[in-house]
Amino acid sequence: MTPRTALLTAVAMVAFATNSLLCRAALGAERIDAASFASVRVISGAVALLVILALRDRRPALPKADWRMVAALFAYVAFFSFAYIWLSAGTGALLLFGAVQLTMFAVALHGGERFTALSWVGFAAALLGLVWLVAPGVTAPDAIGAALMVVAGIAWGAYSLLGRGAADPLAATASNFAHAVPLVAVVSLVFWRDFDISARGVALAVVSGALASGCGYVIWYAALRGLTATRAATVQLSVPAIAALGGVLLISEELTLRLMVGSAATIGGVAMVLSQRAAKRV
Repeated sequence: MTPRTALLTAVAMVAFATNSLLCRAALGAERIDAASFASVRVISGAVALLVILALRDRRPALPKADWRMVAALFAYVAFFSFAYIWLSAGTGALLLFGAVQLTMFAVALHGGERFTALSWVGFAAALLGLVWLVAPGVTAPDAIGAALMVVAGIAWGAYSLLGRGAADPLAATASNFAHAVPLVAVVSLVFWRDFDISARGVALAVVSGALASGCGYVIWYAALRGLTATRAATVQLSVPAIAALGGVLLISEELTLRLMVGSAATIGGVAMVLSQRAAKRV
């Protein structure tokens, strides 16, 4: 990995973790309602991506909408936003990326990929880590929030799988964000009774959409040119840890034993599966 790729990758992972921190900071302090956060995030992300696309191409043209990808992106953003009403930044990120990786493993298994015995051990450890995290108890996360975040993770996993063959990832992502705008607008209309915004809440949503999402995805695509598929999957395991640390340092969240044990089992298990898949390809 070149220094440039390493730097781009690190910035992208911080951007992904920042989305969790921004969403939690906005919703946990009730600075904006979840539907409005999702709408502002998607709109600002679409604007940022379209501007970047216009700067790159003299005559930018959006590809035809892939409504499967648009639906997956919309589901991710919507469920992600509502989940953070109840979840801490670190717990939400762990549930999100745990569900993403497990979704991809399940698709690989369904597609005929064979797992080694050690891969199955890692898969079981990752699953048990998530089960331990959400098991009933004093420090367990809210069940509704956990369920919503798992759905968001499945949606993001599906979005990632559907987008692997995109000829122009930047243009495709800009198109997906632009076409998701009407969908999040409908959510805001459905939950209009909960409408509650502040200048700070809107600002957090704009930063999440335009910078952490829009620019973050562009940086990630640049980093992907220097990463193998396995390395790209593995480095994303750092996001829950970054989000948990950021939650403790920046928004005064508690780092619980349950989160640490669940993180170790889930991240370690997923890393074990990825290492076995990498070894099998060599």
